[in-house]
Amino acid sequence: MRIFGMVRDVPRTVRLLALGGFLNGVVSFTFVYLFVYLTGPRGLTVPQAGVIAGIGGVGLVAGNFTGGWFGDHYGHRRMLLTGALVSGAALVTLPVLPVAAMYGVLPLAQYAAGVVRAANAALVAVSVPEGGRRQSFALMRAGSNAAFAVGPPLGALIAAHFSYGPLFVADGLGTLLFAAYASKVLPARGTAHTRPAHDPGAPGLWRELRVRPAVPVLLAAILCVDFVYRQQYSTLPVFLADHGHSAQFYGWLLAINGGVILCLELPVAHALRRRAPLSIVGTGLLLVGLGFAALIPGAGVLFAVTMMVSLTAGEVLYKSTATAYVADQAPVHVQGRFQSLYAGASISGQVLAPPLGGALYAAAPELLWPVCAVLAGCAGVAVLAARRLRGPVRVVAPARTPVPERQAQPG
Repeated sequence: MRIFGMVRDVPRTVRLLALGGFLNGVVSFTFVYLFVYLTGPRGLTVPQAGVIAGIGGVGLVAGNFTGGWFGDHYGHRRMLLTGALVSGAALVTLPVLPVAAMYGVLPLAQYAAGVVRAANAALVAVSVPEGGRRQSFALMRAGSNAAFAVGPPLGALIAAHFSYGPLFVADGLGTLLFAAYASKVLPARGTAHTRPAHDPGAPGLWRELRVRPAVPVLLAAILCVDFVYRQQYSTLPVFLADHGHSAQFYGWLLAINGGVILCLELPVAHALRRRAPLSIVGTGLLLVGLGFAALIPGAGVLFAVTMMVSLTAGEVLYKSTATAYVADQAPVHVQGRFQSLYAGASISGQVLAPPLGGALYAAAPELLWPVCAVLAGCAGVAVLAARRLRGPVRVVAPARTPVPERQAQPG
């Protein structure tokens, strides 16, 4: 019952967005089965499929990095709806497109999906007062993680009984339905969801970042650690297979990750809401590094499970807290751009981790996990050190700070 109380504490707009994200995520199979679809029914070679998937990933990252700029200038609600419409329409057409057209349409669909992700984060930030954002971002992540637990197995069932083509149609239709749903639950006029925050006379993005030096440090740390974090989806299964573990064992490791996150992330965010955010984030990054360090001695079951438990504990601590910290630091007129920078950094590993991690593993497999541990450890230390960096003095009205978050951090 306590978990329902935590959810009720989250603003209604965020609860509705989380529900919509869950429903849409259940049918978002595309990124999971894209490579299999391209090399199977489409008959492409592995290098050709790699190029198409790669430029799609670049489009996704680019959409995350730039979506907040559009939201600040034209309204976050408008950009969420536009991005969902474009992405959904493009995905629906993929099964009937010639291969040549996919080189353009897939990056467009992924770019629009990145815009939607950035707009979602910005909408949460403008819907929740400072001090209550950690629980809201944790709820959004709970919705997406729950969808990921349901979606891929459902997609595999559809592909086994029909074909891979319907997966893209279902993904596109789900995204279009999400656009229709969001248009109903987000107020259309007179709210922070619709008003552009752009102020031509206000300081620009880079000036706002310079006076908040802890934010660039955090962004750089997240960029670095996301490369490490996403090795679990690229080189980790190869490493486990090379040491005699089955795909089923790897699936159980991922199940540990998903189950712990679903059970603990929202309660942990609620319990630690009064704690200094950079301390929590730094500790989480150190746990990610410690997790990969557990693989240095070998690939035994105990080492692998220890790695996943530590990685998951780090993820629970740092992801929602870091997103909320960036939102709390952002001035109103650049809230979307701050969220875009974080969104782009937090997904960059999707593009960087497979080629860079794979190359290192192929060249010197014994170095991959030490390098990952050191990178994540340095990122954690940098964030902990950033607590001493001073930012601008801000006076926040008590009515908008139900939790004294700002007083809990050194600056």
